[in-house]
Amino acid sequence: MTVYQTKTKKLSETNYSEVKKHAAFILNQIKKRTKRRPYIRSAYFNKQKIFFDYFWIHLSQKNLRERIRRLRYFPCALDLIRNSRIVPVSIENADNRNEMLHRFTGKTKDKEVFFVQIKESKRGDKKYLMSCFPKK
Repeated sequence: MTVYQTKTKKLSETNYSEVKKHAAFILNQIKKRTKRRPYIRSAYFNKQKIFFDYFWIHLSQKNLRERIRRLRYFPCALDLIRNSRIVPVSIENADNRNEMLHRFTGKTKDKEVFFVQIKESKRGDKKYLMSCFPKK
């Protein structure tokens, strides 16, 4: 299994308010580039847009400790999406046959393994960042 080595470190904060503030700062930099929905372009999907609509909804469903754990990998996940051309593990969503789930594997600068999951809608061919989380 090939893994993308990111050039960024995970966030070092341990308090939720600090981690969220830092992640929101990163997202606001992305939001400034467009008047509409924020997105980043993916190297693997031939520079197609990856939207953040479901990421914050999915994150809010987790408990506080899990939110902190996942948000700390947010900058690494963005680096992986922007630069990785490594083929992800792709499966069809069991709940909805019109969606594909792509799971990318990456390593932080500190050599910690993490995953980034992207949901692709087959109908509209839109892609959404669902989650980023460390290997257990």
